[in-house]
Amino acid sequence: MTLDTQSVSTPCAPRILVVDDHRKIRDPLAVYLRRHAFDVRTAEDAAGMWQLLKQQAFDVVVLDVMLPDGNGFELCALLHRRANVPVILLTARDASADRVRGLDLGADDYVTKPFEPRELVARINSVLRRRGTPTAAQTIEAADTSTAVQRYEFAGFSFHSTTETLTRIDGSAVRLSTAEARLLNVFLKHPNVTLDRQRLLDLTARPGSDVFDRAIDRQISRLRRKLADDPLQPEVLRTVWGGGYSLAASVSVVTE
Repeated sequence: MTLDTQSVSTPCAPRILVVDDHRKIRDPLAVYLRRHAFDVRTAEDAAGMWQLLKQQAFDVVVLDVMLPDGNGFELCALLHRRANVPVILLTARDASADRVRGLDLGADDYVTKPFEPRELVARINSVLRRRGTPTAAQTIEAADTSTAVQRYEFAGFSFHSTTETLTRIDGSAVRLSTAEARLLNVFLKHPNVTLDRQRLLDLTARPGSDVFDRAIDRQISRLRRKLADDPLQPEVLRTVWGGGYSLAASVSVVTE
């Protein structure tokens, strides 16, 4: 049994559970959905699915019909009764009788393999809308429009979240790239918290972007230089071996 316990991608993002025993389908699909601002967990079998469902609630379960320890149609009926969670069935079967059976058992939608990931995103959003749950795009839009203008004071620097400008204590400006500013903004919202690469990718990537975990390492290095942080003995952006990175600084937030 393999579980994915990745950290969340965006606060309050729709939570999606992908259950498929084929890793070459499951893992790339999870990456694709995360890039479209969903909070994704994965499991390779029914046992892993039930374990994750005990730990937290999900907005949609994307469920493969053929699992090594359970029939997807029967599991769909159980999910409908026990958890009342929307289910989108994934299957290689294209017979209309199978689609009707799945829908009769409580499935909210039915996607036949092979499928376009974009189609699955559209179907997930359709299910969320029918359930009255905000889609990933709506969550991002709401967060962008509701967040007050904030300025962060830390380690002799001031960072304005709206203009993404960084200034030193003497008032001189530090030029940041868009990616660096986005990364710094994440660290300032989570001071003294260890964030692994996947967490940083989830919090900084924009829908549809192609960003990989090693890109975070390069951005961290560049940001350290901008903060005059010694790469051999960093004091502000620290490397937590086996864990990720942490902003080791006191942060004051000023709402304007």
